[in-house]
Amino acid sequence: MNKTPLTPIETQLKSIQHLIQTAKFNDAIAQCKTLQQVTEQHHHIELWYLMAIAQRYTKALTQALSSISTLLELDDSHSRANQEQGYIHLALNNTKQAKLSFEKAVQLNPSLVGSWHELIQLYRQNGQQEQVQKAANHLERLKKLPPALLAVTELMYEGKLLKAEQICRHFLQNNKRHVDGMCLLAEIGMELKVYDDAEFLLASALELAPNHIHARSQYLNLLIRLGKYKAAEQQVETLLVEQSENLSYKVAKANTLMGLGKIEQAITLFEQAIAQDDKIPGFYLQLGHALKAQGDIKKAVTAYQKAYQLNPSYGDAFWSLANTKTYRFSDDEIASMQFQRADITLALADKVQLHFATGKAFEDREDYQQAFQAYQQGNELQHTNSGFDIRKIEQQVAEQIKYCTTELFENRGNLGLKSPDPIFIVGLPRAGSTLLEQILASHSQVDGTMELHNILGLASRLRGRENNKDNLQDNKESQYPKNLAEINSGYFKRFGQQFIDETRVYREQAPLFIDKMPNNFLHIGLIKLILPNAKIIDARRQPMACCFSGFKQLFAEGQDFSYNLEDIGRYYQAYLKLMAHWDQVLPDFVLTVNHEDVVDDLEKQVRRILDFCGLPFEQSCIDFHKTKRTIKTPSSEQVRQPIYKSATEQWRYFEPYLGPLKKVLNIN
Repeated sequence: MNKTPLTPIETQLKSIQHLIQTAKFNDAIAQCKTLQQVTEQHHHIELWYLMAIAQRYTKALTQALSSISTLLELDDSHSRANQEQGYIHLALNNTKQAKLSFEKAVQLNPSLVGSWHELIQLYRQNGQQEQVQKAANHLERLKKLPPALLAVTELMYEGKLLKAEQICRHFLQNNKRHVDGMCLLAEIGMELKVYDDAEFLLASALELAPNHIHARSQYLNLLIRLGKYKAAEQQVETLLVEQSENLSYKVAKANTLMGLGKIEQAITLFEQAIAQDDKIPGFYLQLGHALKAQGDIKKAVTAYQKAYQLNPSYGDAFWSLANTKTYRFSDDEIASMQFQRADITLALADKVQLHFATGKAFEDREDYQQAFQAYQQGNELQHTNSGFDIRKIEQQVAEQIKYCTTELFENRGNLGLKSPDPIFIVGLPRAGSTLLEQILASHSQVDGTMELHNILGLASRLRGRENNKDNLQDNKESQYPKNLAEINSGYFKRFGQQFIDETRVYREQAPLFIDKMPNNFLHIGLIKLILPNAKIIDARRQPMACCFSGFKQLFAEGQDFSYNLEDIGRYYQAYLKLMAHWDQVLPDFVLTVNHEDVVDDLEKQVRRILDFCGLPFEQSCIDFHKTKRTIKTPSSEQVRQPIYKSATEQWRYFEPYLGPLKKVLNIN
């Protein structure tokens, strides 16, 4: 295997490392200082790190601490820098600060053997016996790993995923039945969002080692993330047989029951977990989510408040309160959020959530300038760390238009399963899809479910493994949707049947059911091929209102386009372009429903929707807000109220700040 030649700066860093290894510490320090004068800012992090190590070895501890502090101001998530800070504090006999530094280091990178060694000693000195045991158990697991896999874990936690994957795959080529190696590769796959690979690896690992608790726990977590709750339920039951009192498994079971719509049972389990340990904020948060889905907003709010009372920097608790859409923050809560989000040591996720929650608090107080500033800060942080590239979506749209032609549907449009059961609601998030779902789910012949991942999962399998950045650079096309014209014609009916079988667990007894995954608009051609009698409703909303509503919403996952005004505008334009294509090649297959029309004349649009779905009119669809059902989307409280018009023009309060969006949407 040919090695990539080192760049000049990499060669110089290697030279400094060699000086440290050969105890030429003063030479190393001098070389670091010289390089800092002539290299770009982003190389300074590694130079400060090496300088601090060399300074510590020369006993220049004050200078070492200064160097490492400068580094951590540039990047506080540098795990080894936090570890080095711990060593310096130990040398200075600052044991309390040393413990905090080592704890931060292993939080960022749990594979740092040195930090665990020191923590065991520090916990022992403090009489923290339970912590000693946990640290010792973790260290023992690390020591059992072959050196190659230990290197993989370090690379993985440092964010060097592709390098970690390369080493892990190479290791597994020579150790094909190494279950820990398979688990590590699966973990990398989950980070890279190559979920099919991860699922296959973990299922294979469990065939080899059915009693491997870690593999089964990973598999359980992946199944929950993929929305495969029935399969997840089987895994968690197996784990609970092994460890009946394991709190994390009890909570995982509650989350699985939530996914299956068994909210009462989930609430009971969350309450049992809290009774066992009432000091864990996450338990209250998840209880709050279950209560909110059930419609008990008052109890949900109490649970969220308890979560932030236990941990005042818990961004998710504050964001969950904001995300009820009806909660109003007090002066004290706003002051607390502003204080917490200013903390430079705060975890990224908490900081993002606090920015969005603060934005909602100021918007409710009609302080639109401060609200936008907070939303903007949250979006910038989320966008910077998502790695999202809007060109990928635009390429997917171009490929759907290129390959999903009239000819494709003439030749293959009637090969799928003829079941009329599914009604798909597609579009952009925050476009009124939850309202349309609530209207339809209020009909006696329709079950509401949730945003199901099955179509996206099928599209992902058809696409296969690919590096999208490389594809963009090389103008390569994906296998899918091109392969829709090539695959065995018998597959379409099989895929349709698979969809019906896999989604049955989310249904009750009604003949029809709803899948409201908005991103399915990208795959309407695939839906037509596998389920030709399905109904598709496009939930559409005025572009500025829709895009800004998405911009101020922090999504759980999967909507990374929404964290930048230009990206969200380009996404909306790509969506319009693709929907126009579907109307051309699949006339009358999709019904477009404008949110503003529903608000203006509810009964007219309800009758139009029911006619399209072949359903008789029922008054319950007009009185949708009286329907009792589980709703998990951000709009859950809004659709439990009658139609109101005030939100349709809410974006205008923020119009002075939305120039980049208006420009992309060609709005004057």
